[in-house]
Amino acid sequence: MLISPKNSDDIKMWNDFRGGNHAAFTQIYQNYVNLLYNYSTSITPDRELIKDCLHDLFVELWKNHQNLGETTSVRFYLMASIKRKLVRHLETQQRHTQHHEAYYLENPDFIGSHEHRLVAFEEEKLLSDNLSESFRYLTKRQREAVSLKFFQDMDTDQISNAMNINPQSVYNLIFGALKILKEHISQDKLAFA
Repeated sequence: MLISPKNSDDIKMWNDFRGGNHAAFTQIYQNYVNLLYNYSTSITPDRELIKDCLHDLFVELWKNHQNLGETTSVRFYLMASIKRKLVRHLETQQRHTQHHEAYYLENPDFIGSHEHRLVAFEEEKLLSDNLSESFRYLTKRQREAVSLKFFQDMDTDQISNAMNINPQSVYNLIFGALKILKEHISQDKLAFA
């Protein structure tokens, strides 16, 4: 496998950072924070959660720099790390939401006295739904593949490596996603006609 000069520089910077070089750590942050932020928006529309997870990720990286292993791609390592962190937070949020909804159902008197909280919750949910409207018919894998292709400007081989699937599966995911999006956009236009 050929290693590009940029990837070679990244690997050297990663190894310097692992050795405690704060300037290398700062450079990694500057090189990747915007890419990671944009990638994260394909996983969740919650911008505050994304910012919190990015902050936590880089704090944890610095705290644990001596224990980190080598990598052949800093970009893929960081993308996989932020994805894991976001998914864990989203799963936790979902459990909390289900718990609160169950509590409201079991305690109808509480609902009346806290109606404004429920309204705020519903408004926030509606906003979140509207933000992700165009991708609602896609699977998670399709959303991830489309994001990597069109927002991260990765080629098929890079997407294949990042998602741990073969190149034909990448083509299938993207083709299927584009077909679904085209149908969805057409239906929306018909609905407004």
